Amino acid sequence: MIRSVRGGTIAGVSTGLRELLVRHVDIGTIPGGVALLGREDAEVVSAGVASVGGRPMGQDAIMRIQSMTKAITSVAALRLVEAGRLELDQSLVDWLPELAERQVLRYPTAELDDTVPARRAITLRHLLTNTSGYGMVIQDSPLRQAMAANGTEAGPEPPAMGADEWLRRLAELPLAFHPGEGWRYHHSFGVLGILISRMTGRTLGKHLAEDIFEPLEMTDTTLWVAEGDLDRLPAAYRHGGEGLVETEPAGGGFYAGPPSFDVSHGELVSTARDYHRFARMLAEGGRVNGQPMISPDHLRQMTSDQVPAACKTADSFFPGFWDGMGWGFGLAVKTAGPQRGRTGWSGGQGTDFFADPDGTVGVLLTQVEMGEKMWPLIEQFQALYQPPDRPAASPGQHLLPACGQPPLVEFTPQQQRCLLSQCLSYNQDEVDTPRMMMTFTADPAARGLA
Repeated sequence: MIRSVRGGTIAGVSTGLRELLVRHVDIGTIPGGVALLGREDAEVVSAGVASVGGRPMGQDAIMRIQSMTKAITSVAALRLVEAGRLELDQSLVDWLPELAERQVLRYPTAELDDTVPARRAITLRHLLTNTSGYGMVIQDSPLRQAMAANGTEAGPEPPAMGADEWLRRLAELPLAFHPGEGWRYHHSFGVLGILISRMTGRTLGKHLAEDIFEPLEMTDTTLWVAEGDLDRLPAAYRHGGEGLVETEPAGGGFYAGPPSFDVSHGELVSTARDYHRFARMLAEGGRVNGQPMISPDHLRQMTSDQVPAACKTADSFFPGFWDGMGWGFGLAVKTAGPQRGRTGWSGGQGTDFFADPDGTVGVLLTQVEMGEKMWPLIEQFQALYQPPDRPAASPGQHLLPACGQPPLVEFTPQQQRCLLSQCLSYNQDEVDTPRMMMTFTADPAARGLA
C-alpha cells in the first residue's frame, strides 16, 4: 500500500501498478490493461495484450471509457454557465422543447397515463445531479417496460439511434418523479450532451474538442477512433460461463470510425494519459497551466455531495448505494470511510478513476465489462493508494459496508448485467446469498449504460 505521493513518479508505484495488472492478466480477469497513479508526472504502465492472442497492450491504447464521460460533460456544461449562456437553475425548454410540460407518474409503478403535471421545469442542476426524473428504473413497472420497448432503457450496448430520436422517444414517457425530488442514474447525461450540442450549434464531439480537449491537450479523446488510430483500439470482452467472450474486435466495433448518426448523447474513448490530464485539472483546483477551466465555486459543487437526503431513497438505485456515498456533478463522492473526500467514477467497460484531496490521481483502463469477476481488480486498484493520516483497510475488508439484506426488487437479466458491470460487487461473507455492495467506483449505470 502506498502511503505518500510527493509529486512526480513515485518510487514503487509503477511497479505496484504493473504487478496488479500482471496478476489479473495471469488469472484471466483481463487480457490487458493500462494504469497510472500519482500527480503531475505519473508514469503510465501497461500489461497483457490488446486482444486474446494479439499484440501487446500499448501504453497509448485508446479505451472505451463510457460513464467516465459524465465528469467531462459536466465541466463543459459548467463552462457554459460561466460564459453566461445559461444558469444552473434555469429551465432548459428553450433548447430542449421536448422537455416542455412534463408529466410525472403519481407513484413509481403507476400506469403510464396515471400522471400529474410536473411541479417545476427540468434544469441543468437536475441533469448534473441525476435528479431530472429520467433515468434507470430498477423496479418492474410499466415505465421500465416502456423504456425497453422504445429503445431508451439503459444497457451495455452502444447507442442504436441518433441523439434527436433518442430524446424524442425518451420525452414520450412520463418522469419517474418531479424534477429535484428523486434520483435515477444515467439518462440525464445523455440529455446533457444534447443540450450542450444545441446550445453551441455543433455536435458534442466538436464542442468538447475545442473547449475541453484542446486546452488540456487530450489529443486522443473523442467519440470515436479515427481510421489511422484503429490499431490502438483493443478488443472488448465480457466474462461468460466459459471465460472471456469478445463483444467487439480489436480495431473494430461501434467506436471504430465515425458513426452513421449524431452521438451527442453518447460516450467517449480516451487514453490513460489524456484522462490523467483531465483528472489533474480537477485535482489542481480546476486550473490548467495556471488558467481556470472552471471556477472554484463550481468545482466545489462538482466534487461535493449535491443530492438532498430525501432523494436518496431505497428504490433510487441498488441497495446500499448511498452508504458512505454522495453524488456531485457527474461523479461520485466518498462521504465516509478511510477514503472520504475521494471523487471519481467508473466506466462499464472496466475503467475507473479517482482524485484525492491531496492531489493524487488514479486512472485504470481495461477492456472487460464490469461484473463480479472484475471487482477484485477495481477494489485493489482503489486500495493501492491510501491517503495520509487515514486508517488503512484490513486485508479483505471492503472500503464501504456491504448491504446487509438482499435486494427487495427483481432485476431483468439486462439490468443485472448493467448493475454488476458498473457498480456492484458481491460479498459472500460466508453466507449463501450474495450481498450487493458499493465500492465507489461504479458506473452505476450500467454496463454500458455508461
